[in-house]
Amino acid sequence: MSEWLEIGVIADIPRLGARALTINGVKIAIFRTADDEIFGLEDRCPHKDGPLSQGIVHGRSVACPLHNQVFHLDSGMGADPDDGCARTIQVRLTGGRIYIASGAGQQAAE
Repeated sequence: MSEWLEIGVIADIPRLGARALTINGVKIAIFRTADDEIFGLEDRCPHKDGPLSQGIVHGRSVACPLHNQVFHLDSGMGADPDDGCARTIQVRLTGGRIYIASGAGQQAAE
């Protein structure tokens, strides 16, 4: 059973934006869509290590700021025709507050 750590409120992240944080030495990006959905990915493009938190969020995807590769926020998978996968981070939104699974940084480091 995961424990959850509060990391902020949804208003901390602009719509179609992201917030970067570090947990257990791992950089994590928390994304907010136009529909106020929240997603988490390791803040690193698997191809060129670009900071995904600085990418452009559109729909339920983010484009790497270094080479425009697109990743689905819900699965981390590269959008066709791209391949690769960014590691997902378990997050949830409850009453306007954002929570991250307590072991998220450890999971991302494995």
